[in-house]
Amino acid sequence: MGYAGNNYLPFLPKFYKNQRRNLFWFLENLHPKSTSSDSALEESITFLINHKDSRAKFLSIKTSEKETDCDLILDLSWIPNKWWKVVTSNPSRDADIEEVNRRYFEICLFSQVWLELKSGDLFIDGSEKFGDWRNQLISWEEYNESCEAYFQQIGCPAKPSQFVSNLKTWLTETILRADATFPQNESVSIKDGEPVIRRYQKREKPDGFATVEQLIEERLPECDILEILSDTEHWINWTKDFGPISGFDSRLSSPQPRYIGTTFCYGCNLGPTQTARSVKDLSRKGVAYVNRRHIDEEKLLNANVKVINEYNKFALSKLWGSGKSASADGTKWDVYEQNLLSEYHIRYGGWGGIGYYHVSDIYIALFSNFISCGVWEAVYILDGLLENKSEIRPDTLHADTQGQSETVFGLAHLLSIQLMPRIRNFKDLKFYLPAENLGTSHLNDLFDGIIDWDLIQTHFHDMLRVVISISQGKIRSSTILRKLGTYSRKNKLYFAFRELGRVIRTVFLLNYIADIELRRTIGNATNLSEWWNRFVQWVAFGGEEIRENNRTQQRKIIRYNHLVANLVIFCTSSGSVGLFFSGISTIGFSSSYQFHF
Repeated sequence: MGYAGNNYLPFLPKFYKNQRRNLFWFLENLHPKSTSSDSALEESITFLINHKDSRAKFLSIKTSEKETDCDLILDLSWIPNKWWKVVTSNPSRDADIEEVNRRYFEICLFSQVWLELKSGDLFIDGSEKFGDWRNQLISWEEYNESCEAYFQQIGCPAKPSQFVSNLKTWLTETILRADATFPQNESVSIKDGEPVIRRYQKREKPDGFATVEQLIEERLPECDILEILSDTEHWINWTKDFGPISGFDSRLSSPQPRYIGTTFCYGCNLGPTQTARSVKDLSRKGVAYVNRRHIDEEKLLNANVKVINEYNKFALSKLWGSGKSASADGTKWDVYEQNLLSEYHIRYGGWGGIGYYHVSDIYIALFSNFISCGVWEAVYILDGLLENKSEIRPDTLHADTQGQSETVFGLAHLLSIQLMPRIRNFKDLKFYLPAENLGTSHLNDLFDGIIDWDLIQTHFHDMLRVVISISQGKIRSSTILRKLGTYSRKNKLYFAFRELGRVIRTVFLLNYIADIELRRTIGNATNLSEWWNRFVQWVAFGGEEIRENNRTQQRKIIRYNHLVANLVIFCTSSGSVGLFFSGISTIGFSSSYQFHF
């Protein structure tokens, strides 16, 4: 019976016992504080610290108020429903509670502290990740000065009532249009209230495709990666920003060959020792020294921007896409288990982290990041576009299921980014109506909720203040989404972004159902990211394990690898070898690579 109903709470005390001392040390020294007027959890933290030496099975939650000499009952409104019975020994939340089970009260409180730190309802002074995120936002005076220009930039009405009215009209028209065209939509049906989409037929390859592919393979010359790095350095000088990080470091006598060798070493994940064995005139210590003292993350990002901007000058790449859309996806890299970033990835089966890439529709990667396996990838999806410094500026972003959520849809809309993901089991998502009296002939069974327009209108300026803070670089979008991506009963801003996201996601899902060409576009875009993931792993022929425990070095290896992959694409797309990706634009990254090592 202990395992019935997926109830894991009775098993937690066994694991909590050995960590109790550390958790109390955390509360006593870091003093989590509330970001709202709701101080119930703060009061419970103080109460628990005062009773940390108690060994009683039950604790009385009566507290004395010295001014009136009367007893008050501790506010337990913060306890989640699933914990209520095991903490209070009473199934009803309306009952008068005067004592709690001490052990379960402690475990419940610590788990709630964790959740509220994650959602931003609690903060720790001086913490980079768990500090008060509100202090990073622009002031209301700055907001009032810049909001009008931002409204004009994104085409957003300045009045909350007009903004809500436009949204309501947009959602209504989309629903009615999808309902009117549904009888002609032969690829979609509704069964038991859920949409069912039939697979679209694969397009036939054009006549002569096999002949063209064969000619490309025959005429594509072999080229090794070191030659590619050397040639591209000669053409565009991508190592220009590399140099001593400190002004006290000595400069290198012949820097370019050493920068190329170091990039080859870490970009292909060989390691300094193996590189020194394989490349003449390079030493293990010399390669490690250049990596440590001459190249950092910012320099690697600048080198990538240089490559991307030069690549964007090719007329050939414009045949594959407009540069206005990009796709985001991640692939697992193995790291040591005893590592601050390392987590066990259930789907991949192993310890590691995620290399997360934003790839343009013209077949070059714009941004890379290294994140932990356990994070929901949507938290980082907007960073790649907002921190992209290249001349290729996409405004449409594709992703898979992990690249979306209701809050991400809302935030992306206000940032003027069109989010168009491929969502697994999207039929399980809720569709929302603008009003109860909106009647549809064919889609009635899809809708399961009504949009709260008052909530969006009330917090319109609060949401815009966050968005303008992000656009001005005051705070990263991932920082905000870490707070808004976790359910919070206190944070009204979370509810407002979620409600806005429900509008945008409902519009997107209705268009997705109604338009087969939109589904093809999204499928092709997300396949591009899958091809890129295989491509960067092919470039890292030294192994898919990052043999570093330093988080900065781990991120650098991802960006080294990103740089080498972009240089290979740049070289292949230039001059006569542009034929290679001219064929690839139809078939994706082919398995018949002609490079050797």
